[in-house]
Amino acid sequence: MAWILLIVAGLFEVAMAYSLKMSDGFSHAWWSGGFFVFSILSFGLLSFALKSLEVGTAYAVWTGIGAIGTAILGIALLGDNASLLKIVSIVFILIGVIGLNLAGGAAH
Repeated sequence: MAWILLIVAGLFEVAMAYSLKMSDGFSHAWWSGGFFVFSILSFGLLSFALKSLEVGTAYAVWTGIGAIGTAILGIALLGDNASLLKIVSIVFILIGVIGLNLAGGAAH
């Protein structure tokens, strides 16, 4: 269950980053509000996941999901550069996240 909470927290981190971008320096109220809501949800779920996962593993997976998701979202929706190096780097982050998941990470 902790891994599911962590994955959902990572997805909320992606929504948080997208909302932050769309808020245009907090000048758009709805996007700014979305940023704060997604932040609370993301950190809250991360906090619950940390009850049974190691902090290093959980934090790395959470930020990895956020980094991968935000990079893909930027490429797909915001016109960010999709260079070969960027794509390869995203794949390496994904490999790291999968490796950390396979390594366990349950708190002792």
